[in-house]
Amino acid sequence: MSATEPLNSRSAALAIDVRGLTRRFGQFVAVNDLSFSVKQGEIFGFLGANGAGKSTTIRMLCGLLRPTSGTALVGGVDVSRDPEGVKRNIGYMSQKFSLYETLTVDQNIRFFGGIYGLSADRLEQRRSFVVEMAGLRGREHTLTRDLPGGWRQRLALGCAILHEPRIVFLDEPTGGVDPLSRRRFWDLIGELSRDGVTVLVTTHYLDEAEHCHRIAIIHEGRLAALGTATELKQVFAERPIIEVHASRPVDAMEILDAHQRVEKTSLFGTAVHAVLKDRSADPLVLSEALQSRGIAVQSIEVVSPSLEDVFLDVVERVGGPALASASVFARASADRTEGRA
Repeated sequence: MSATEPLNSRSAALAIDVRGLTRRFGQFVAVNDLSFSVKQGEIFGFLGANGAGKSTTIRMLCGLLRPTSGTALVGGVDVSRDPEGVKRNIGYMSQKFSLYETLTVDQNIRFFGGIYGLSADRLEQRRSFVVEMAGLRGREHTLTRDLPGGWRQRLALGCAILHEPRIVFLDEPTGGVDPLSRRRFWDLIGELSRDGVTVLVTTHYLDEAEHCHRIAIIHEGRLAALGTATELKQVFAERPIIEVHASRPVDAMEILDAHQRVEKTSLFGTAVHAVLKDRSADPLVLSEALQSRGIAVQSIEVVSPSLEDVFLDVVERVGGPALASASVFARASADRTEGRA
């Protein structure tokens, strides 16, 4: 569709359509001229560091925060003109735990069923669905605060979709849960998508972003990159990435940073990723350079770029400081380590 096509016509086939969305808090611009669209049934991921503007964007799209400027249609409803209409037709799971911990599982489900105005018969059907989906059969009378993190998150998702919305917003839904629970949670998201539900999800976890149909990288309130994981990784199509496992990885990184064939380096767990300036560089030349400086090289090979590589590259290209991504990758590295344990 052309950029000049009327908004309502263009948005008819979209679940979410955002154009020039901006939110200011005084002089601070939290979200800056953001434009993107989400197809029906798509899993759309927001990837960014703390303070990048992800949660502020979701709050605007959910009708919880009025945009300073720009337009956004969610399910065909204008978030500025009819925020209550948006709220009635979406599911929302906030970044912080969104249930009442002093209520039981069953009481939480019935409470949210009442908020959504479900009839007694419909609530009973949906209650059974949520209990099964969350794996809580037999624990209906357990206080929510006594549930393990993974079960609580699945219960929160169940309550968010109790009224069967066609668009669901999940703001960092798997924070603080173990890798196995996160995997199960993403299985549920995949099932929602296959049923035609649109899911917009923010995440710090790079491995989770791989499950999204498309990914938006947000940096300092702006859209820095957008595409599938495969499309985003094409930024390295002509710049191979070499992974080096060596003694003294920090020293190895400094040596490679100064090498004429290397564009830049970064630590990736206990390995060093070196981005070459072009395809003509021979990895063995780098190995020799390290060994000549007393660095023992266990392995050196060309590897496929990760989303971590992509994120760091994007942040650097748009002029953001390296520290901006520290919180993202501290979590990602911890998860990789935990997953191997």
